[in-house]
Amino acid sequence: MAERENLSKLSMLALRKRRRGLTQLLPSLEEILRGSLMERYLTCGNPDCKCARGERHGPVWYLSVTLDQKHRKGSTVPCDQVDQVRRWIENYHQVKERLEKISEINRELLRRQKEHQKPKKNPRS
Repeated sequence: MAERENLSKLSMLALRKRRRGLTQLLPSLEEILRGSLMERYLTCGNPDCKCARGERHGPVWYLSVTLDQKHRKGSTVPCDQVDQVRRWIENYHQVKERLEKISEINRELLRRQKEHQKPKKNPRS
């Protein structure tokens, strides 16, 4: 809510400049990934293996994506792609945050346009 109060104090020009600046800061939309990257250590089930004594296999990197409240989808991520996946997930969060700020600015601009278009009441003489 504090952000909205700050926006109400800015000029229309300043709001438009801020919006333009936010759009220019967006990462490439081709490098976006929604999900969570998890590091896992696994046991194979072989009683003679080191993992049976507590030294688990791994790390195995796993990408998990929530589709809806009941469904998730996941897959393993090769070690050489972990950094890329991390960047893409971070890009997703940046896009989401910046789009929220742009939407807030647009709501403020719409509010002002609506106020400006209201017919002014004539005081009675």
